[in-house]
Amino acid sequence: MTQIRTYRGHIRNWRAMCAELGIEGAEALSREEREQAILQCAYEKWGPEMGLHLHGMFAFAIWDEDRQELFCMRDPFGTKPFYYCLTEDGEFLFGTMIRDILGNPAYHRELNEDMLQIYLSLTYVAGEDTFFKGIKKLMPGRYLVWKKGESPVITRYFTPEFRPDESLELEDWANEIHTTLQQIMTEVKDPDEQADSFLSGGVDSSYVLAMSDAKMTDSCGYDEARFDESGLAKQTADLLGRGFSRCRITPEEYFAIVPYVMENMEQPLGDASAIAFTLGCLATAKNTKLCYSGEGSDEFFGGYNMYRNAPRYGDNLKNFYVGNTNIMKEDEKERILLRYNPENLPINLVKDIYAETEDLDPLAKMSNVDIQIWLEGDIYLNVDKMSTAAGLEIRMPLTDRRIFDIAARMPSRFKVNEEQNKVAFRTAAAKVLPEEIAFRKKLGFIVPIRIWLADERYNADVRAKLTGQSAAKFFRIEELQAIYDEYVGGNSDLWRKIWTIYTFLVWYDIYFCA
Repeated sequence: MTQIRTYRGHIRNWRAMCAELGIEGAEALSREEREQAILQCAYEKWGPEMGLHLHGMFAFAIWDEDRQELFCMRDPFGTKPFYYCLTEDGEFLFGTMIRDILGNPAYHRELNEDMLQIYLSLTYVAGEDTFFKGIKKLMPGRYLVWKKGESPVITRYFTPEFRPDESLELEDWANEIHTTLQQIMTEVKDPDEQADSFLSGGVDSSYVLAMSDAKMTDSCGYDEARFDESGLAKQTADLLGRGFSRCRITPEEYFAIVPYVMENMEQPLGDASAIAFTLGCLATAKNTKLCYSGEGSDEFFGGYNMYRNAPRYGDNLKNFYVGNTNIMKEDEKERILLRYNPENLPINLVKDIYAETEDLDPLAKMSNVDIQIWLEGDIYLNVDKMSTAAGLEIRMPLTDRRIFDIAARMPSRFKVNEEQNKVAFRTAAAKVLPEEIAFRKKLGFIVPIRIWLADERYNADVRAKLTGQSAAKFFRIEELQAIYDEYVGGNSDLWRKIWTIYTFLVWYDIYFCA
């Protein structure tokens, strides 16, 4: 006998699962009933291997009455979070939100200050530890088994593995991407659901839109023209005959919503685009409860411009590359922090990943680090937390094990060359998009924060936080002031450091000073 104790997610291949598991009348069941039935039947049939049969996003816990054990699982890429804590009294607390544990009287809230050093470099919470002492993340592609009186046992059921296949050419790879995405798009929603689609100026969201039946698109824009992708997005929507909605983001709205974001994120996040994404989610949720988004392809198919440097980095990668962001070096952190541990280094988080990829080329190594650390810690965290807070469900067709399987077999030369990134992916997208869209230079989800932070009309709270009581608990205030003064004096590249410190302080005041 089994019982679902907690679950959040969406099982994309539910029709195939219901047929294989013998779940009758699935079409007549509610989504909640259907997916719970799938989880229970899949657990009974495949046990710990069930995660390799499911496609979609999921985090759940199942109580097995016969074995008197709790079985917990997180999807292969970590699109949905799962947290757990074993208390001093032996009580096992868990949930898909940190607040599920914080609200339990058995947990005593305490800051894990060690995480601050990692956060100041990466701008997000990477690895299995959290900012709450004793609360851990179940990492992607893992399952956990807990029996009363014992410590939880964690096993990895999915590992990203790159195995280049030299037998195919560019068009073969593009065809496989395209036909696989066609199949996935038949699964992403029920027939009676209607979804919008997030749309930027980039190829990922444009490709997803072109392959979907979404009638309406949702974009974010700014009055600052050089940061505004919404004009390009509208061109794509018009070309594809879809509706277009633009959420105009002002600096006043942006700064005002930061506390809301940090509270609902549950851990600090120094990704400035997360604030804009939140405003976009809130605007979209006024008109729909379901939306597509294009996350995943950059990490799978070599989408970031830095990946072009991979051959130059060579074997030296394992000494410094810890993922997509690394904004603060160790000497800087030692200078600004009151308490600094020279052994608490971000590179420690990825040593095992490099050990897994010793025989691979540098691009595959960089991609693997970002897939296992950056996607889970930043991108998917942001998508899950902010869409949930807005009452919006976001589905990401490109984050699928079948899509990754193509990327895992694809030689790096079909991902990045001297002129272009995501070469095969863009070639696939060009089957349904004009080449000027499919091969448009990557812009990224950029925000005018580097301008706004220096503007005294908007940055009063930032300046107050950097010199406040909470800052004085962790930082040398004079060093923070020196960074801020240099930024205002013209070194605009320092904005990321200021923003990362600021978001931590906003989060800390909410969770430890309120």
